[in-house]
Amino acid sequence: METLTHTPLPGDILDEIIEKHRGKPGMLLTALEEVQEKNPLKYLSGETLAEISKKMNIPYTQVYSVATFYSYFNLKPQGKHTVVVCRGTACHTKGSKGLLDNVTTLLGIRSSVDGADSSYTTSDHLFTVRTVACFGQCAQSPVVEVDGVIHSNVNTQKLLKIMTQVKNGKTKKK
Repeated sequence: METLTHTPLPGDILDEIIEKHRGKPGMLLTALEEVQEKNPLKYLSGETLAEISKKMNIPYTQVYSVATFYSYFNLKPQGKHTVVVCRGTACHTKGSKGLLDNVTTLLGIRSSVDGADSSYTTSDHLFTVRTVACFGQCAQSPVVEVDGVIHSNVNTQKLLKIMTQVKNGKTKKK
């Protein structure tokens, strides 16, 4: 299994990303997106945010505000695979809480993962499980996204099949 570390991006890669976006509309947002994507754990550390602030000459508070405003950005290390369970009303009434419980049990997550923006990453950084308020796919509920692929009308059997395929490396990460 590949080992993922918490080391920040090398300075030259960070410099390259910043220079590519400097002076362009939305430079901070696009630089943050690219920096997060280049990080093997798909997150922005406090150290990285401070370096971006310094190198772009933007107050740290502004950089931090952007990184915390958009749900796309992660301030904690993420797993190689992502499982997102919809907790909207339609999904909830059709069993999404049970699906969330099933996936956390399958991955050995003992913490309660519930709510609109909660997440948990397994200690081996293989999986991150989180919830969203709504995917906007209510007619096909319950909905679960795995590695960027939306699965609709999910039941326990279908979820276990998807998770087994992911664990065995038989799905393609988007």
